[in-house]
Amino acid sequence: MKYIFFTGGVVSSLGKGLTAASLGTLLERRGLKVILQKFDPYLNVDPGTMSPFQHGEVYVLDDGAETDLDLGHYERFTSGNLSRLNNLTSGQVYERVLANERAGVYLGQTVQVIPHVTNVIKQRIRDVGATMGGDVIITEIGGTVGDIEGLPFLEAMRQFAYEVGRENVLFIHVTLVPYIKAAGELKTKPTQQSVAKLREIGIQPHILVCRSEELLESDVREKIALFCNVEPRAVIEARDVKHSIYELPLMLHGEHFDDIVCEYLKLSPPPPDLTTWQTFVDRIVNPTHKVRIAVVGKYIELQDAYKSVYEALTHAGAANDCQIRVVRVDAEDLEHEDVGKLLGHCQGILIPGGFGDRGTEGKIAAARYARERKIPYLGLCLGMQIATIDFARHACGLKDANSTEFDADTPYPVIHLLDEQKDVTEKGASMRLGTWKTKLLPGSLAQRLYGKLEVDERHRHRFEFNSDYKEQMEAKGLVISGTSPDGSLVEIVEVKDHPFFIATQFHPEFLSKPNFPHALFKGFVAEAMKIPRVPKPEVRA
Repeated sequence: MKYIFFTGGVVSSLGKGLTAASLGTLLERRGLKVILQKFDPYLNVDPGTMSPFQHGEVYVLDDGAETDLDLGHYERFTSGNLSRLNNLTSGQVYERVLANERAGVYLGQTVQVIPHVTNVIKQRIRDVGATMGGDVIITEIGGTVGDIEGLPFLEAMRQFAYEVGRENVLFIHVTLVPYIKAAGELKTKPTQQSVAKLREIGIQPHILVCRSEELLESDVREKIALFCNVEPRAVIEARDVKHSIYELPLMLHGEHFDDIVCEYLKLSPPPPDLTTWQTFVDRIVNPTHKVRIAVVGKYIELQDAYKSVYEALTHAGAANDCQIRVVRVDAEDLEHEDVGKLLGHCQGILIPGGFGDRGTEGKIAAARYARERKIPYLGLCLGMQIATIDFARHACGLKDANSTEFDADTPYPVIHLLDEQKDVTEKGASMRLGTWKTKLLPGSLAQRLYGKLEVDERHRHRFEFNSDYKEQMEAKGLVISGTSPDGSLVEIVEVKDHPFFIATQFHPEFLSKPNFPHALFKGFVAEAMKIPRVPKPEVRA
């Protein structure tokens, strides 16, 4: 088995995760089995309790693990189906070390970072290899070189390379080569300093992936190679892609990135077959149609908060030969401004998941607008609960109907806490999480879109549809088209006599892939394309 470690330097947000995922794409399409994992140095046990403003979305796996959003890239860019083994945090490491100490595993030894903390980190790599098999394990180390909390992980990688044989390990460092406009030149010093820091720790990178806004001329590459002790051909240019992140594997292949990786690791697979990937990218770059989709949320200013939603829309757009123009709408704005003014130029409305009552009235207004104006609507998790509240209030006449999450004293609690959640006090990893089966109503929109009667979908929620109101709402035209197999939990709702109004308690965006778009997103975009486009209103200063 071969091991590849990705580290980052200079600044964060350079795209280590996307670069690692892109390498996974290239190696997998050469016929190799690739496993990707993420090591996060923060002390949280997992990102499940972290604010989207701090960390972006929480990506949920089949086994219920709440993980870093980079695991979403890993699953989308490869055929991998990951588990909680594929994301390790400092919180998990220290939790394990302290549990071992309390259990007497260390037999009275003084517990230290070396060897006890580093041993737990190394063991996770071995566990992933033993459990999932494969030819190559790609591990991304979060943060940047020089971060105090990241030092145990880098030390563990240094030790691991020694233990498994340096010929089986490759270190790839993603770094920044900034362009200083006033000087009119690229500066290599930040990269030199970053690599020097890494070498102080005992790690010599084999390949440098250099993020830059400008072309890396041969003299710049040679300078970086000289001062960083790598081959000039191993200085890989990674400029911003023009249209989509899915261009990155093609760009890196053009730099012979995967060829160099295979050569260093003494692997001899055939060249990658990128035909279907290129076709997918072509559909994104040169679409025939365009459609505007409003995404109404409370974390709308942060790109990563709804990352999987945006990617699922991209996949569905490509499948429909359509460019998706996402219109980000802050839910709070809908509480103070005319809904038609903000949403009237959109051909579809999507409300994603979320927690807390901020902006909920704006989301309810958006759901009502979509329902009454016959605009295609897709609600995800909270978006399903919002649609239920709107229907209860404005179709059933249940004034002040609400979720007990937002109003504990509502006279009509159409959304309430799951029974299994009523005695829960711990916030971390305690929701209804992971993959659960959903039984679909024959002849419903959901059943027609999926083309089957039962599906598996990923969940992350504490509140649910209150079945006490089921008959009353069905009598007014709400369709319960998906339930848990025993019928006790409502998973999907639709609105009768509406061309496309569907909302799910689960998160379908987590199962969408580039060439396998999720059925609900694909159908949503297809229906939105039928709505006539109207000019976007001018914004006056």
